[in-house]
Amino acid sequence: MIPNINDGSSAPPRLRCYLNGGGLANLPSFSTVPKGEGDALLQAIRAAGFDGMQGGDVVACRRLGLGIAGDGRVDSPADAFRIAADSKAKGLECATVHAGTGFESDAEIDRLVGAILEASAKEQFPIYLETHRATITQDIWRTVELVKRFPEIRFNGDFSHWYTGHEMVYGNLPKKLEFIQPVFDRVRFVHGRIGNPGSMQVDLGTQTYGPAVTPASGQPYIDHFRQMWTLSFAGFLKTAKPGDYLIFAPELLFSSIYYARLFPGPDGTLREEGDRWQQAQLYCRIARDCFEAARQTV
Repeated sequence: MIPNINDGSSAPPRLRCYLNGGGLANLPSFSTVPKGEGDALLQAIRAAGFDGMQGGDVVACRRLGLGIAGDGRVDSPADAFRIAADSKAKGLECATVHAGTGFESDAEIDRLVGAILEASAKEQFPIYLETHRATITQDIWRTVELVKRFPEIRFNGDFSHWYTGHEMVYGNLPKKLEFIQPVFDRVRFVHGRIGNPGSMQVDLGTQTYGPAVTPASGQPYIDHFRQMWTLSFAGFLKTAKPGDYLIFAPELLFSSIYYARLFPGPDGTLREEGDRWQQAQLYCRIARDCFEAARQTV
């Protein structure tokens, strides 16, 4: 079985919020992200309430008390063994991976997933398979079938790919969430991104949630993601042991790769619809609220 991330302590199972490095890339000029580079920026990230980074300088993060997670691609069985060995040697806590292209047969999928499981077991290093379009997990039905064949697999839940790609609200959403439960039960890392039925990364605004992180009004897709995250956190808590933690990492990406949406600014030029730095902090507030809700149900 792919292990949970564990710090060796007797602390109760918990949530840790990391910032995915992509959220700092190509930020617009109006962003309120702290100025500076290197240690100064990492210190500001820590001061903003983040517990770590996904991607970045391992040594600097460790020196400044930040956790550090990695990522990678598994296109062949050998990739899984390389990622597990290299990531562990670098001192990373875990790695999330995209696997394949989505055009694989079941037999080809099984070879990739089998290698992820074997590599993770060999190194005793957590590798979490990401739910992502254009990979072997792009289809909900095939992913649930995959869990039946490999119940030991564990996931990085990036549910925007399914929510928008499958247009999950078109039909019986509660029934679909029930169908996905075997995946929710196996989520051990979450890429925080919220999409609506037509766009997979949308700005939540600044007034959507107050200090108490109350439910959204007029943006039902936010509450749908709250449901999916809460179900995932509950799945983790059902079997988590002392010292275990789940990483929630906002992954709010930039416009040149068509994630952040562009709208006309005050002067008529196109610009990103919001400040991804501020949004990442809002995402963590929502995730912590969802984690507490999950704790109450388990």
